[in-house]
Amino acid sequence: MAKLSISQAWDESRAVLARDGKLIGAVALALFVLPGIVLDLFMPEAPAGQFPPAGPWMAVAAVAILISLVGQLAIIRLAMGPHLTVGEAISHGARRLLPYLGAALLWVVPLCLAIGLLFASAGSDPEHPSAAAALGLVLAGLIGIYLAVRFLMMSAVASAEGSGSLAILRRSWDISGGNWWRLFGFLLTFAIGAIVLLWAVGAVTGLLAQLAFGSIARMTAGGLIVIIVSQLISALVSLTFFVMLARLYTQRGAGAQASVPSSGT
Repeated sequence: MAKLSISQAWDESRAVLARDGKLIGAVALALFVLPGIVLDLFMPEAPAGQFPPAGPWMAVAAVAILISLVGQLAIIRLAMGPHLTVGEAISHGARRLLPYLGAALLWVVPLCLAIGLLFASAGSDPEHPSAAAALGLVLAGLIGIYLAVRFLMMSAVASAEGSGSLAILRRSWDISGGNWWRLFGFLLTFAIGAIVLLWAVGAVTGLLAQLAFGSIARMTAGGLIVIIVSQLISALVSLTFFVMLARLYTQRGAGAQASVPSSGT
């Protein structure tokens, strides 16, 4: 498999965003920002580091996740070209959702089950935690990182190729072969930059909203502004990431199995 160039993908991504930024932004607003705002408003508050108690918000979260997955596939489709309308890109994303979701579940669910069992074993006796279970958790975490990088191109493959879930995993594995460290460096750098950006914008927005409105509680004007701004910045980060994945996929070389059809199907 051809070596991937992160710098080339970045240059191409900037060109794509300059040319089709309005179309991609419209998809992000509809499928990232709006569902994110609705979920933030529905999700009950919980202590820091804990999940909210089970409730109707979980159904809203599931729908929001599915919508965002369609958004990922649609944005990648737009970033690969040729030109599509927003509606065509979203329809394409919806058609490719189930194979993409299936591919993700095939490796994420077994890994999460293994981590859950190891975590339960490690915490079964807090006074005498199992060293083997703790070591297993570390190993499972490292395996998770390795697999996350090997399957990083899943969304691009799912959007570009009309294959099933297993084929998506195999193609992503093949594309990342010989490129693990490049993709890992890209993912790590992007994640750090995104965290810093989200934290900085969130802190400044929260401070300004508190000064202007006196409160940033969820159902107040200040709180709503904080939610909207955070979702907008999160969407900007996400769309940039998926455009980058699309441009990395186009470098896959002679091993490509399918080209992107002009009809969007």
